[in-house]
Amino acid sequence: MGDNDKPTTGRILRGPGRRRKPRRRALRITAWALAGAVVLGGVGLGYVYLRLNGNITGVDINAQLGKDRPKNIDNGSMDILVLGSDSRAGKNGQYGRDEGGARSDTAMIVHLYNGHRKATVVSIPRDTLVHRPACTKSDGTTVPASPSDMFNDAYSVGGPACAVKTVESMTGIRMDHYIEVDFTGFKNLINAMGGVPVTTTKPINDKDSHLDLPAGTHNLDGEQALGLVRTRHGVGDGSDLGRIQLQQAFVKALLGQAHDVGMLTNPAKLYDVADTATKALTTDSELASVNALAGFASSLKDIGSGDLDMVTMPVQYDQTDPNRVVPMEGKAELVWSALRADRPVPARAKQGSAGDEALARGWVK
Repeated sequence: MGDNDKPTTGRILRGPGRRRKPRRRALRITAWALAGAVVLGGVGLGYVYLRLNGNITGVDINAQLGKDRPKNIDNGSMDILVLGSDSRAGKNGQYGRDEGGARSDTAMIVHLYNGHRKATVVSIPRDTLVHRPACTKSDGTTVPASPSDMFNDAYSVGGPACAVKTVESMTGIRMDHYIEVDFTGFKNLINAMGGVPVTTTKPINDKDSHLDLPAGTHNLDGEQALGLVRTRHGVGDGSDLGRIQLQQAFVKALLGQAHDVGMLTNPAKLYDVADTATKALTTDSELASVNALAGFASSLKDIGSGDLDMVTMPVQYDQTDPNRVVPMEGKAELVWSALRADRPVPARAKQGSAGDEALARGWVK
């Protein structure tokens, strides 16, 4: 660790298989489904269009954030904050007791480079201690700033807009869009796709996430896929950093499967996936329509699993609480400055952090 890197406050293999215009787990498959659904609507199935449009939940994040945000740079790139919500409300109750509000169980910044042929996905560990800025909630009340709070608490205390504001404060990058998927929506989407194939090179058993997989190749159904991306006690040292490696591997497997499910040649499957995907999503208000999401889809069509650079925000374990991590200032800034300039993240930014050590333990490739 360099002088500038100061804190601020079963192995998986994939199975076979802008800026300003327009649970990543669902992003590309949703886009393809919506693009095809719009085509169907254009040839007379207006009912399909209206139903799908009515499925989408939108949040007016821009209104809550106001003008105190990073500069809106028009360089052809795009940044999207993708959250997996761990709400236990409603059908999600089978995954635990609702303790008063949802948190961001998974957080990824998706940076689409100019031309939208490559992307970098940066995972933010949920247990990272960060400075959380003051946030305005949807009811107009203000949540005071906190000098040292877990990252996932931003969503818990202030909702999607507070999560976006916290990310923008950390990175200096303006988020163009926001996409959220919860437990049940994610599970239903994987089932609608017919599952996602992965290969485990070691057994994974985690009773907390209801996952028991021997080593070998599996076509994961929705429940198993959800268990995989939630698993932390069944791999490595049981930390959130090990779970992030599984999540990143699953994102790539999901993108590979998107090419193989035959949606665009099977209208019935197309509708089923599109209907499930739109029900699964909460987006910012600018994306909360089939037309907007279909336009967004066209910007993703050239990106496959081999075009993704998966990165974990550089962190180290907190000296006073080993269950928490803190950002490594110097290395984290290398990541954010590269994305602000629409450049690839340099290799040295990924080396020497706790996340890099988790990857080196061999659970994920």
